[in-house]
Amino acid sequence: MIKVNIDSIRVSLMSQLRVVILKDPISSKYLPIFIGPCEAEAIAVKLQGMAVERPLTHDLLKAMISELGGQVKHIVVNDLRQDTFFAQIVLDLNGELREIDSRPSDAIALAVRLEVPIYVEDSVMERAGIMPDEEIDGEGAANGEDGEGSGQLSIFEDFVESLDLDDLDSEDDEE
Repeated sequence: MIKVNIDSIRVSLMSQLRVVILKDPISSKYLPIFIGPCEAEAIAVKLQGMAVERPLTHDLLKAMISELGGQVKHIVVNDLRQDTFFAQIVLDLNGELREIDSRPSDAIALAVRLEVPIYVEDSVMERAGIMPDEEIDGEGAANGEDGEGSGQLSIFEDFVESLDLDDLDSEDDEE
């Protein structure tokens, strides 16, 4: 597993889709994951330290886990199937580790509230991770150098092409 940081949350100017960009600080690979506007806001609210009048859904989830005696150890983006990412919330409940299926956006929103590590499985980063200076042309590293997975991430290719990733290396990591 690869420990990642949240690099940014971006909006495509072409489609208004939101994407959370996870960064592997060791390899400098980025993993773009499409997320909904509500989840993007939930993540951004916490990252920017904004106060909200009433608890958001992820704040409620955090409170429930705590009240029930659980502790989130970490979250992991553990799979990619048919252009859809999957995640798990790894929870310690009375000394027993439990893995709860989750959308990556919800798992990330919970992770930022609990300040727990975010991981990506090696195989997921291999298949969908990109370097900021790579060309995404359908045959580059985003699909595997040998062309494996060609066509599998076409929606990501279109979206990533619309982003300006050159400025990612110049931004300071917040963590």
